[in-house]
Amino acid sequence: MRNGCSITIAAVAGLTLAAVAPIAAHAQDKDTFTPMAMDSGFGRMDLNPPAIPPEQIIKQFSAKESEYQQALSHYTYRRTAKVQTIDDDTNKPDGEYYEVDDVVFDPNGARSEKVVFAPQNTLNRVMMTPSDLQDIQHGYSFPLTTEEISQYDVKYVGRQKVDEVDCYVFDVSPKTIEKKKRYLLGRVWVDQTDLQIVVTNGRIVPDDTRKGNEDLHPPFMTWREQVDGHFWFPVYTKGEGILHFSGGHGYLAQDVHIRDIVKYSDYKRFGSTTKIIYDGQDITNQNQPGQAQPKQPAPPPKQ
Repeated sequence: MRNGCSITIAAVAGLTLAAVAPIAAHAQDKDTFTPMAMDSGFGRMDLNPPAIPPEQIIKQFSAKESEYQQALSHYTYRRTAKVQTIDDDTNKPDGEYYEVDDVVFDPNGARSEKVVFAPQNTLNRVMMTPSDLQDIQHGYSFPLTTEEISQYDVKYVGRQKVDEVDCYVFDVSPKTIEKKKRYLLGRVWVDQTDLQIVVTNGRIVPDDTRKGNEDLHPPFMTWREQVDGHFWFPVYTKGEGILHFSGGHGYLAQDVHIRDIVKYSDYKRFGSTTKIIYDGQDITNQNQPGQAQPKQPAPPPKQ
């Protein structure tokens, strides 16, 4: 996305934003955002080492993430995205992008997305970039699969209760950043029993701070819920922060307060002959969505 261009995206809105004119880019010489406070529900951090080696926990939860990613590809669901700019004088939105999409399968079994509702976009201080689609479709659940985990430094932090869920906590950061790839930089909470990620907090990196190409990313937090008795699927993402767009080439710098809400709902398993494997077991024909739910998830804040 370039400064001053008007681009219409007839798909789902994302959470990565670039400034509109009169904003231009400048080399990054400070943090590109100011984060908001973490939501409530997080208990005291227990810094004592776990009963099993952290390396074993990492190996097990990344294997579960691979199973989760494969299972999610066989579900339909609804995704609702809202991106707002906030007037800090009134603490009220002064622009909004809102879109509802259904992730479905066509009669031939091919996955597709259908726009259900998309009112007029009233954002005027920011506009979406192509990376928005990538973030909203794939980035904000950010599975750390067996294939992906080797690209990260993963550090055990401690144990912490998130509402009623006992979790192991890990910090994750990319070892190296390859061109045209995006990574998670942040923290994950892993259910101590299921060894699945239930909360992800951080940002997607890198930011593009090149002059004329500035593309900044707010921090976000994604909550998952055990929707079928086996897998923790994303149900809610909240992103909020003040993005610092730098000045240059005669343009003024600008800070933009962004608030993003993405909700995922109505998960339904799509009938097919593909097997869904969980913990080495074929669960393809087991619990349907909404039935067995042995534990309550860490609920997101109400909005």
